[in-house]
Amino acid sequence: MIPFPAAMALSLSVVFPMHDEEAHVRRAVAAAREGATGVGDDYEIIIVDDASTDRTREIAEALATEDPRVRVLHQARRRGLGGTLRAGYAATTRELVLYSDADLPFDFHEVWRAARLLEYQEADVLAAYRFDRTSEGLLRTLYTLAYSGLVRALFGLRIRDVNFSFKLFRRHLLERLDLRSEGSFIDAEFLVRARNAGARIIQMGVDYFPRSRGRSTLAAPGVILGILWEMARLAPGLWWEAHLPAPSPRGQ
Repeated sequence: MIPFPAAMALSLSVVFPMHDEEAHVRRAVAAAREGATGVGDDYEIIIVDDASTDRTREIAEALATEDPRVRVLHQARRRGLGGTLRAGYAATTRELVLYSDADLPFDFHEVWRAARLLEYQEADVLAAYRFDRTSEGLLRTLYTLAYSGLVRALFGLRIRDVNFSFKLFRRHLLERLDLRSEGSFIDAEFLVRARNAGARIIQMGVDYFPRSRGRSTLAAPGVILGILWEMARLAPGLWWEAHLPAPSPRGQ
C-alpha cells in the first residue's frame, strides 16, 4: 500500500464496539493496524467491550498490554451499540475517527482511499455503502433497503446504506453532536445530526464481506423494535434541530 504523502498524513482513531467477539478480536486489531498505517503512523485502536460474557475482554486486554496504541474500555452492564459507540467516540483523541464492527465487513485497505477522499472532497463525514448486499440473505437485504428508505423519508437523509459499519469522520464534529441513542439507531442519528450541524457528507462504495464467525443480531425482532422505538423517541428533536441555523463545522 502506498502511504499518504508526508504533507497529507493524518492521525486516526479506530473504534470497535464489541460484545462476545472473542473469535474476532485479534483479527480486527491486526486489520486495523494495517489499515491505519496506510493513513499515517499516528493512530489508536479503541475496543469498547459491551459487558461481554466470553473471552473478549481478556483477549483485548492482552492486546493492549502488547501494544500501547490499543486501548480497552469496559462497560459493566450491556448498553447496546449506541451506548458503546458513544463511549468509544468520547475516548478518541486523533484527528479522524473510524467506526467498524469487529467482524470486518470491509477490507481495511479501503481506509486509505476513504481518508484520501475525505481530504480531496473537503468533507467531514464519509459513509460507505455496500456494492452488493445480497450475500447477507434476502431478509437482511430487504430490511436494510426498507430501513434506509424509511430514514430517507422521515429525515430527508439521502444515504444509501445507513447502518453499514464503515463511517469515517473528523473528530471535532463530535463537539457539535448530542448523540443520545443507546441502540442501533445510532448510525442514523449520527448522520442526521451531522447533516443538521452543517457537515458535508460523502459516500463511497466498497466490497462487503458478511460475518463468517458467530451471528449478527441486527435483524432480530427485539433489535428492530428497539430501532423503531428510538426513532420515534428522537425524531421530534431531530426534525426541530434540522431547522436551526447551523454554521459549517469546518469553520472552527
